[in-house]
Amino acid sequence: MLLWQVFSQILLPILALIGLGWVLDRVCQLDLTTLVKLNIFLVVPAFIFHQVVTSSLGASFALRVMGFTLAVVAAMFLGSWCIGKLRRDTPPQIRSLQLATMFFNSGNFGVPLMALAYPAMGPILQVFVVLTQNVTLFTLGLALTSGPQTSLRKALMPILKQPSIWAVSAALMVRITEVPVTSWRWFWVPVDYLHNALVGLALVTLGAQLSQTRPPENFSRLTWALLLRLLGGPAIALLIVRLFDFHGEQAAILILSTSFPTAVNTALLAHEFQADADFATAAVFYSTVLSLLSVSLLIVLLRLPGVLNFL
Repeated sequence: MLLWQVFSQILLPILALIGLGWVLDRVCQLDLTTLVKLNIFLVVPAFIFHQVVTSSLGASFALRVMGFTLAVVAAMFLGSWCIGKLRRDTPPQIRSLQLATMFFNSGNFGVPLMALAYPAMGPILQVFVVLTQNVTLFTLGLALTSGPQTSLRKALMPILKQPSIWAVSAALMVRITEVPVTSWRWFWVPVDYLHNALVGLALVTLGAQLSQTRPPENFSRLTWALLLRLLGGPAIALLIVRLFDFHGEQAAILILSTSFPTAVNTALLAHEFQADADFATAAVFYSTVLSLLSVSLLIVLLRLPGVLNFL
C-alpha cells in the first residue's frame, strides 16, 4: 500500500527521532534553550551555507522560490483575516490565527522530510523556503505578536541577529567571488559535519519542544488554524505554483513545502511578547501531530501516476 510505504519510509524515521527527543526530555529533562541555540546558531546556518555554496541553482531560480513562498504567506495572511472577520474574532484573535497559519515548520521538520522524500532536489529548494520563512517570521510575525505599536528598530533588530541571514549572505559572496572554500579542509570539514548533523539534531530538538509543550484543549478557533495550515497551504500552492513557472518535481516539492505544521518559533514569540501563547502552543502541538497523516497523504497524491505531468 502506497500510503504505508510513504509513512514507513519518510514519516516514520522522522517520528522515531521526534519520539527520541520526547523520551529523552521526559527522562533527562533536556535544556531546550541550549538545543534551540545549537540549531539556530550552528547547525541551520552551516546547512544553509553548505547548500547555497554547493547548489547548482541560479539566482533567478532562487528568487522565484522565495517569491513563491512569500505569495503563500500573503495568501494565508489574507485567508486567516477573512476567516477571523467572518467569525467576528477580536483583532488579537485574528492576529494569532494569522500567526499560526502563515509560518510553518520549514526548518527542523521540513528539511529532514525533504531529505527523505526528495533527496536530490528537495533540500536545495527547502533552503530558500527556510530563509524566506525566517525573514518573514521575524518581521511580520514579530509585528503580529507584539501588535501595531512595534517600532521599526524593534522589527529590524531580530532580523540582523539571525545567523541564517548572514550565512546566506556569506555563501552568496563566496559564489560571486569564487572563493574556493570547499578546498579549505580546516574550514569545510567542520561546515560539512554541521551540515550533516541538521536532520538528527533538528528532529530531536522538535521532540523536546513538543515534550515541553502544554497544549490547552480549547478547539474553538484551533480547528480553523489546523485546516488552513495543513490543507489550505497546499491548496493555495497548487493554484499559484505555475504562476512562478515551476513544473513537475519542482512543483511537487514546493507544494509539499507548504503543508508542514505551524512553526515552533511562533509559540516562542507569542510567549515572549505576551500574545495569545495558549492558542499558539496548541496550534504548534496539534498541527505537528496531525501533519504526520496529512503530509503522508499529500506525498501519496503527489506520487500518483500522471500527477507530475499535470503539475
